[in-house]
Amino acid sequence: MTSAYVLIQTSVGRADRVAREASRIPGVISAEHVTGPYDVIARVEASSLKDVMGSVVRVIQALGGITRTMTCPVVRSD
Repeated sequence: MTSAYVLIQTSVGRADRVAREASRIPGVISAEHVTGPYDVIARVEASSLKDVMGSVVRVIQALGGITRTMTCPVVRSD
């Protein structure tokens, strides 16, 4: 299993809604509304990095109100 964190910037006032919608996407383990340079941080899992990027992240990016994402694959998890 491959994991990644998806750092999400949203339009003003959209972070809570984006976090709720993202949390319902298959492969999204958690999606939290946070403060700082990003508005939402999602942890995602899929069978491969290709599936993380193609299946999960692509669906997240299609949500309304997202202005930018950055995907950070987990290199090592103990």
